[in-house]
Amino acid sequence: MRVMGVDPGLTRCGIALVESGRGRSVTALDVDVVRTPSDMDLAERLLAIYTSACHWLDVHQPDVVAIERVFAQNQVSTAMGTAQAGGVIALAASQRDVPVRFHTPSEVKAAVTGSGRADKAQVTAMVTRILGMQTKPKPADAADALALAICHCWRGPMMERMAAAQKQADAAAAKHRQRLAQAREGSRA
Repeated sequence: MRVMGVDPGLTRCGIALVESGRGRSVTALDVDVVRTPSDMDLAERLLAIYTSACHWLDVHQPDVVAIERVFAQNQVSTAMGTAQAGGVIALAASQRDVPVRFHTPSEVKAAVTGSGRADKAQVTAMVTRILGMQTKPKPADAADALALAICHCWRGPMMERMAAAQKQADAAAAKHRQRLAQAREGSRA
């Protein structure tokens, strides 16, 4: 499975491609950080991020895109920009029928370090170790994008199976409720 991990942001947007192998084996194929200047018009910044995402999707053809889920941050404008950047990347993936999955920061940290409260240095150190890299990926946005891709490689298939099982259970419960309602209606007649 080829996973494109994305650490969204307006100023720096980390993008990485990782391929999973047997077991927990993962290989980094590419990593980059898309940068846009803060004095650039918002629409132009989003277009630059979208264009880069389209290029990555077309060149690397990932099986899935894993994007960090945005949580409210201290600065609303930062959270908004992060969400907008993630949105244009999700749009680019959806236009190519590439599934998009969102992972929380604590889920990613727990997947790669074993602790959902790990700091950026711990995440970077573990990403470097997991991928067998000679040097740490810089800046932190690159390491975070790699961590997102690793997280999805390790947790994504299990999450997909759980979602499918839940969908089946929900459908069975709905059928059961429908049969009960029909039985009640039949007994009243």
